[in-house]
Amino acid sequence: MLGVLTVIAALAAVVRAWQLDALGFNSDEAVYAGQAASLAGNPRYADLFPVFRAHPMLFQALLSPFFRAGEADVAGRVVVVVLGVATVLAVYPLGARLYGRRVGLIAALLLAVMPYHVVVTRQVLLDGPMVLFATLTLHCLVRFVQTQRLAWYLATAAMLGLTMLTKETSVVLAGGVYAFLALTPMVRRPIRATLVALPVLAAIFAVHPLSQALAGRSSTGRNYLVWQLFRRPNHPMDFYLDNVPTAVGPLVLVAALGGLWWARRRRSWRETLLLSWIAVPVVFFQLWPVKGFQYLLPVAVPVVLLAARALVTLPVPTRLVRRVRSARLVPAVRLAAVAVVAVSLLWPAWNTVNHAGRTTFLAGSGGVPGGREAGRWLAANTPEGSAVLTVGPSMANIVRYYGSRQSYGLSVSPNPLHRNPSYTPLQNPDASMRANDLHYVVWDSFSARRSTYFSERLLTLVRRYHGRVVHTEYVDGPDRTPVPVIIIYEVRP
Repeated sequence: MLGVLTVIAALAAVVRAWQLDALGFNSDEAVYAGQAASLAGNPRYADLFPVFRAHPMLFQALLSPFFRAGEADVAGRVVVVVLGVATVLAVYPLGARLYGRRVGLIAALLLAVMPYHVVVTRQVLLDGPMVLFATLTLHCLVRFVQTQRLAWYLATAAMLGLTMLTKETSVVLAGGVYAFLALTPMVRRPIRATLVALPVLAAIFAVHPLSQALAGRSSTGRNYLVWQLFRRPNHPMDFYLDNVPTAVGPLVLVAALGGLWWARRRRSWRETLLLSWIAVPVVFFQLWPVKGFQYLLPVAVPVVLLAARALVTLPVPTRLVRRVRSARLVPAVRLAAVAVVAVSLLWPAWNTVNHAGRTTFLAGSGGVPGGREAGRWLAANTPEGSAVLTVGPSMANIVRYYGSRQSYGLSVSPNPLHRNPSYTPLQNPDASMRANDLHYVVWDSFSARRSTYFSERLLTLVRRYHGRVVHTEYVDGPDRTPVPVIIIYEVRP
């Protein structure tokens, strides 16, 4: 078992680390890495990325030793890859506790090559580390159910607190715990223990608001909460249905659902736990107006566990067994099914990590082609103190990180209810250009697709203020012809 698990871990590491530096950071990566650098006192980023922004700082604090000096991006991604592989390894003991060692190994294999988990754990995002802590939380809860020991219940609360301290939206997993206990009469409901566990969870998560209060930045958290409650939807209601099932793997979903059907007579608290862990985040984020590609990543672990259980118990027709007259037929069929499902995941995952340049971009699904190169060009070819205007805040964050230039997003609303409180709006971009407070304009095709209005408005300002193209980043289009994805203009009043 140890040898097989080692091979699975090595496969997970290779898929996640392959061409890890092919693309530079996307917007969220730039923000979290910039926070880590500011936390470490890196002078290059201290004035461009405030330490306290929207989310808790556990992951950024873990990254900060790698960002003490200069520009660092590969190191941050390597840390996430390690945490992603650790999650794969953590799935094995969880699956073994629930259904046996074979299920644990198969579940670890499926997660190791699942495109959804592979893509997210190649980026400096909060979701990959958060899923590691969520998996450990689930493991502690399983141990509590099996042993009924208070220590494991308190450990569940502590791990959930660390999960929330990595990304505060993971508080929805507490709803999964509650739903499981409410729907499982045969499991003892530890009311008194809950009264002890809740303060443990609260004490750990309190590190986040307490650190903000001690730094005099309590208003940051409140402003971000107000913005999240009132911000407009960023994707249609069918966003997850269109993007997540293919990333998780259609055959994995078929196996998980099939297993629930053909093993329905052997249903136990285990299936209730895993389905509760899936249903609560899915329902919450489906109803929540703000949707992100990586938000449903916590459901990947229970899905692979259900799929692995199904593959281990895959029914083989009795007539076929009698016709072949071989006792090895059933395990051979099940092993072949495991191989088919694993390959169906590995192939798209490998294609994804090999595909460095794209003309389209989905937030959370990878780096931004040309962003790092454009930022470095600005750092090397523009005077210090230059200010940059971009279509939106996403490219502005990338320019700040790689270009070390102050940048503003044209689409950032002056209304505080309609913008991330971390972003500074330009009340009158036209006046700023006339006053020579803005020196360069960066247009990018990724932001332009999301907001044609602000793209046209930006290009209007370029024409009005004698914009001259000074640099362009290209990627290869479908027919190998270069397609401009980022254009930098120099403007003058």
